[in-house]
Amino acid sequence: MATTSSSNHGADRSAAVSRIVGDDVYARIKAAKVLMVGAGGIGCELLKNLVLSGFVNVVVVDLDTIEVSNLNRQFLFQRQHVGLPKAQVAADSARRFNPQANIVFHHANIKNKEFSQEWFGQFDLVLNALDNVSARNHVNRMCLAADVPLVESGTAGYLGQVTVIKKGATECFECTPKPPPKQHPVCTIRNTPSLPIHCIVWGKFLFNQLFGLADDENNISPNTADPEAAGDNADAGRQDVDGRDANAELSSADSATNNNVQSLRAWAIEHQYHADETVQKLFVNDVKTLLRMDKLWRERRPPVPLDTLLEQSTDGTNDDGPASSTRLKDQRVWGLKECTDVFRSSLSRLAQRLSEEQAKAAASGSSEAAILSWDKDDDLAMDFVTAAANLRMSVFSIPNMCRFDAKSMAGNIIPAIATTNAIVAGLIVLEAMKILRDQFSICRMTFLARKPNSRMKVLLPTELSKPNPNCHVCAAKPRVTVHVNTNTMTLGQFDEVVLKGRLGMIAPDMMEGNRILLSSEPGETDINNPKALSSLGIVHDTSVFVEDFHQSYELTIRVLHREAFEADAQFVVEGQGSVPPPAAQAPAAPAPTPSADRKRKAEDDSDAPAVVDDDDIVLMDDGSASDHQPAAAHVNKKHRLETPADDEDDIVFE
Repeated sequence: MATTSSSNHGADRSAAVSRIVGDDVYARIKAAKVLMVGAGGIGCELLKNLVLSGFVNVVVVDLDTIEVSNLNRQFLFQRQHVGLPKAQVAADSARRFNPQANIVFHHANIKNKEFSQEWFGQFDLVLNALDNVSARNHVNRMCLAADVPLVESGTAGYLGQVTVIKKGATECFECTPKPPPKQHPVCTIRNTPSLPIHCIVWGKFLFNQLFGLADDENNISPNTADPEAAGDNADAGRQDVDGRDANAELSSADSATNNNVQSLRAWAIEHQYHADETVQKLFVNDVKTLLRMDKLWRERRPPVPLDTLLEQSTDGTNDDGPASSTRLKDQRVWGLKECTDVFRSSLSRLAQRLSEEQAKAAASGSSEAAILSWDKDDDLAMDFVTAAANLRMSVFSIPNMCRFDAKSMAGNIIPAIATTNAIVAGLIVLEAMKILRDQFSICRMTFLARKPNSRMKVLLPTELSKPNPNCHVCAAKPRVTVHVNTNTMTLGQFDEVVLKGRLGMIAPDMMEGNRILLSSEPGETDINNPKALSSLGIVHDTSVFVEDFHQSYELTIRVLHREAFEADAQFVVEGQGSVPPPAAQAPAAPAPTPSADRKRKAEDDSDAPAVVDDDDIVLMDDGSASDHQPAAAHVNKKHRLETPADDEDDIVFE
């Protein structure tokens, strides 16, 4: 009886959709083969919409597994699904809406070589519901290569955007350069933090050093080799205020606290993760080491050791006012003494957990060292990072934050709004239907605004822009100019940070004239990787040809030699800003800004959002987690939309 009832409902729904869109369009919908990339916040809503709208041939690709934090908005998942592949569970759940739907899932990275140009070419439409720019860039290139229409989307809190990309007809996803991710140099995190995010990152690094995967680049001990501190105590025989030789003191501190990550782990093991001794080392002894690097504090407020702060505090707390006691637990700012107690407790409990994991590994005969992995949804790990970061903030006179805000920053998250995802998913299906009806001329880029404009509209459509003739991806002959120090950058670095990192290639091959300098085949050109570009003949004003067979992408790069760059930059891609060397990174939601032909002033002076990442990424420019604007919103304040013409006011399917 249930099956009959379900079949009747399905038939009624199909008939209703057919009446709305017309028999011809409905036939195209049922025949269309659709690729949906991403099965997260937008993806769950989108897959449901697709099967309820009559799409029955859908392929879903997603590499993630389900986490507890997904359950509040990704409604296709339930608690029993935690740990399972999103693509699999989304497909299984969506079939309940339409048992006739043929949904194929791949728990995989869309960048894998199995998803080739030929594979993309089998689809009539590709719909993106992704959460990172790198994957978006890749899908953009694959759709251009296969000449398949792409509907791109993104949400951030109450903001959203949907647009259509068609080869030769519209700008592609990379026609407008995205701002580079915000990065925080490691020396700032280790020596001179000034923002909450610096201390949050320090706390996460500390967790990994004590319990997780060791990484020398994420050392948190004072860096006595900091270039900014060069010259401190340089005079032979200079005495510190207490008569001790400052050079000897720093040298000793350097050997004791500035070694690699493994030395801190070894120190913790030697001291049996003793809580009081760890507090003394991290928040007193290391701080005193920094204070002796006096040049750092000539124009900065110097840090204050934790023991001094506790002595100066009348009750050992940072009273947050009468309202503090009435706030939710995670929204209350812990006092100084409470932070210290939470740090001690969480440190001891994590050490016990690590010991138990090590015992299990030994019992099983595993040769791999047992480690703990930091997870924002692990309450104990989050307590540790919150307490450590707040103690660090107190030492450096940075306002403390509540656990809720610390989690938002540490997990690089912004509140995801289920309603926003639902609206954007609906807009994606509307654009998909326009494409299937061969009505590309009425496709629109649509912004979902935070608040209604003067005519009470929150959906702001605008015409699609033409391709950027200078785009390094979709132009007829893609070219780009890169400024780099050819004497210091090696070919291996150029491959990793420029070709793959900035230009988004997967497996590049590079030639200069008839010479193959870089091959994607393992081992063929490895001998060139440590060589400077100049030693390989890549000097000022040299052109190299780069090809990525997987992406069916070819690019000519003009290399210009430059000796000096802005602070810590390694290279500059013309029109895309300078790029610093690898550093502690606050993951961002980089996004394209509206193109020049859409730079019009809105009637109500409200900002239109740019495409941003779905769900879990935000750039904290000022260390605050309270204003959840997407990263590109700052850029777009001069790219305001004029209220659309009357015939574009409403989203209408004709």
